[in-house]
Amino acid sequence: MNNNLQQQHDRTMVRVQQGLDRRYRQEKRFQRIGLGAIILGLVFVSFLFISIIANGYTAFQQTYVKIDVNFDPEMIAPIGETDQEVLSKANYGGLVKKTLRDMFPEVTNRREKKVLYSLVSTGASFQLRDMVMQDPALIGTQQSVWVLADDDVDMLIKGHIDLNVPESDRRIKNNQMAWIQSLQAEDRIEKRFNTIFFSAGDSREPELSGIKGAVHGSFFTLMICLLISFPVGVAAAVYLEEFAPKNRWTDIIEVNINNLAAVPSIVFGLLGLAVFINFFGLPRSVPLVGGLVLALMTLPTIIIASRAALKSVPPSIREAALGVGASPMQTITHHVLPLAMPGMLTGTIIGMAQALGETAPLLMIGMVAFIVDIPGGPFDPSAVLPVQIYLWADSPERAFVERTSAAIMVLLAFLISMNLLAVWLRKKFERRW
Repeated sequence: MNNNLQQQHDRTMVRVQQGLDRRYRQEKRFQRIGLGAIILGLVFVSFLFISIIANGYTAFQQTYVKIDVNFDPEMIAPIGETDQEVLSKANYGGLVKKTLRDMFPEVTNRREKKVLYSLVSTGASFQLRDMVMQDPALIGTQQSVWVLADDDVDMLIKGHIDLNVPESDRRIKNNQMAWIQSLQAEDRIEKRFNTIFFSAGDSREPELSGIKGAVHGSFFTLMICLLISFPVGVAAAVYLEEFAPKNRWTDIIEVNINNLAAVPSIVFGLLGLAVFINFFGLPRSVPLVGGLVLALMTLPTIIIASRAALKSVPPSIREAALGVGASPMQTITHHVLPLAMPGMLTGTIIGMAQALGETAPLLMIGMVAFIVDIPGGPFDPSAVLPVQIYLWADSPERAFVERTSAAIMVLLAFLISMNLLAVWLRKKFERRW
């Protein structure tokens, strides 16, 4: 009898152990799958970052060419007048061409001269104009001036042009190569930090283009978005969480808010186009309309995050405040809202980071226009950083490829900074109950 019970017990323990081993194997298999998914995601993200950095880091340098400019009075101020209006209208482009002809006197063919002129950027003439207008005493003197190289020369110096392909298949011709090598032998070509990338607006010429206009446009757009979405979102969250009666209508509102958070962003762009531009007649391509559209898109995120922050405050805080005679409004404004504010700020910053990277809704309201001027306010036409990236990515010039990646790097830096700020705020101000 005892032997039978012992054998039955042993068989049961064997089955139990087999079941435990099977369960442990399944748990380990699931852990490996989860770890593999994380590693795969990190690999893809790392590949993305490496690809962007590899293509974009060279954009933070720009090639310059040193030319010996003779500021000929006959070309700048032929009748001796040196007022600003006369100086601004002088033929500085002809001055640059004459300087290049003097540096390479062997170039006599008209076609070769045209190729020679393409060694330097079209912005070189504007650089000489600014120099003369700032210091008219330069007229009649000869100065060595570092001017911007053309984007094709810049790509060659940076190693982005393959010289092994046939001459007909590359933008740098053999005679240009000979001139560039001559300039390099005389130490007339060098790379410098690309300040233009951060201090200029958009341009059709890659070497003259920058992100300053787009950064200003993004700033004004986000400020409008923040000023509208944060107070409205917090007020709506406080009402729904603390004061609204729990009935069918509030349930419908809550469901719609949750649904709005999942609506594609381009739908908000269509809404902004129909309401703000077509109905209210607001101008296109201005940060004001962009901020309003992004505020509508960000509101659900802020409301949901703010309600979650309010729910995290223990009921004992409310009960204690009401117990000492505080009104419901005083309880919310003096006790609950300050304790929930870190969570609200975290949700708001994450919503702003999402809005900063949006492109589709802004395309619908016309913020895809080619804007050269730097916007001075929310009513000036402008682009934003994601749209600027979109425009450059669509440009055929090779030099815009590196500028596209560099602009993506700047955008990612802003996004990472905003997310780190959200994490820091949560760590610093959160309360553990």
